[in-house]
Amino acid sequence: MFTNSVIFTILIYSLVIALGMLLGKIRFWGVSFGVVFVLFAALAIGHFHLPLDTVAMDVLKNLGLIFFIYSVGLQVGPSFFASLKHGGLKLNALAVTIALLGTAVAVVLFYILNASSLFGEDTHLSLPMLVGVLSGAVTSTPSLGAAQEALDQLGRTDPISLGYAVAYPVGVLGTMLVMVLLKLFFKVDIHQQEQQLADANNDEMPVMMTLQVTNPAFCHVPIAQLSKQSHPFIISRIARDGKIIMPSGPTMLEQNDIIFFLTKEEYADEFIQHIGNRVEYPWKDDQTGLVSRRIVVTKSSINGTKIGDLHLRKAYGVNITRVNRAGVNLLATPDLVLQVGDRVMVVGPLESIHKAEQILGNTLKKLNEPHIITIFLGIALGILLGMVPIYLPSLPMPARLGIAGGPLIVAICIGAFGYKFKLISYTTYSANLMLREVGLCLFLCSIGLTAGQQFVETVFSAQGIVCLIAGALITILPPLLVGCVLMARKVNYLSVVGLVAGAHTNAPPLAYASSLSESDRPAVVYSTVYPLIVFLRIMLAQLLIILFV
Repeated sequence: MFTNSVIFTILIYSLVIALGMLLGKIRFWGVSFGVVFVLFAALAIGHFHLPLDTVAMDVLKNLGLIFFIYSVGLQVGPSFFASLKHGGLKLNALAVTIALLGTAVAVVLFYILNASSLFGEDTHLSLPMLVGVLSGAVTSTPSLGAAQEALDQLGRTDPISLGYAVAYPVGVLGTMLVMVLLKLFFKVDIHQQEQQLADANNDEMPVMMTLQVTNPAFCHVPIAQLSKQSHPFIISRIARDGKIIMPSGPTMLEQNDIIFFLTKEEYADEFIQHIGNRVEYPWKDDQTGLVSRRIVVTKSSINGTKIGDLHLRKAYGVNITRVNRAGVNLLATPDLVLQVGDRVMVVGPLESIHKAEQILGNTLKKLNEPHIITIFLGIALGILLGMVPIYLPSLPMPARLGIAGGPLIVAICIGAFGYKFKLISYTTYSANLMLREVGLCLFLCSIGLTAGQQFVETVFSAQGIVCLIAGALITILPPLLVGCVLMARKVNYLSVVGLVAGAHTNAPPLAYASSLSESDRPAVVYSTVYPLIVFLRIMLAQLLIILFV
């Protein structure tokens, strides 16, 4: 009695997603495909031409894409602009090169395959079909959504999702093949690559050390004045004549003081030369004196506030020495802006630390509360941004960011700068993962059920074989070429595989790359290039449709 109804459609979606996620737990050569199997399950069920409600399917598809894109943007937003420093721009340039090469391969294949004098009509591929192959070959779900949206504006009903569905498995397996070939060609020793990363200095991570003041130039000068005359540093405690002192701006160092000193790794040796030698000192918490505690920022009123503006040292006699944000330790300089979810290390008298807790929050339960206003306000702004026409020279119609690009850009901006407008973008990792996975499941299920009606006939046809070959060339050639150049230039292999996975926005190969090593370098590089590549592929897919259709 549910046939051809919204309820029946939701029932089928639920069953297909559950089946796909169950099958996705199966491991092939040590790698599980996870949510990707929802697409394969939907293709299989779609083959039976079930009478589903098309309007409901469109709603679920678009809503799923928006949830997926927006949650990714929120996750990478806080670190996106910071990642552009210290090699991030170079990594993004390399990822853009891979993306442009892949697009060029697709265009060349379009002209070759449609040259009637060379091949028969059975091997001809329409441009929308090849754009679907391109999207599947680089596993770019947002670009497929953008291309489909551009086709809808043109009133075309080309089977773009078929090309995507056929090429998607090739995109996953081909990307992992590139990683394996690079490892074999250059005889990579993973342990050696890990050691290479371990030996590299991380300029953003603060180093903590205990120094004895021996340079008279640092004595009898207020710490605040020293801070203005040198690189960033923090002195959290001073041991003088057997007593522990909480320093403040007017505090002056004296000869032979023992100080607990924090600065960036790149400045550590310089400070040691100018202040004194590194020594050992038994810094211990004392319940009657100074103690150190980690406090979580949970009060929304603190979101977007600079550490210096809190005046915790002057008002309560406590110091914030470092801040942990998304697993990264930051030096707690006065200009550092705090955000909800930050974990700050505070040093001071126990009673004063309790007062600092009241200021900062430290109510872990509040972190589990979802900030629904920020999520849906951001989605609304993203949809509006996606509707803005972008006029480019020589294009017959304007391009648009659409529901794939608009929400992504807004989410990144809110994640990075939302605190300036008192918007709390923090979500727990589990909440973000839930929203992202649900959205991706809905989208993959939608395109699978639609494409599944013609999938079998396409795969086992001459056109299907051509799609597979085209997908393999697009997947393998660009990253293999760029990867070989980078490996020949002695770039770390773990960085290269992260770049390859990020350039193809490909999660299963990232899981494979991460399984090769305990280092998080592949994931860091992947996150660095992912936002720009998603945006670029969205624009490229639309441009191909507008220019050639």
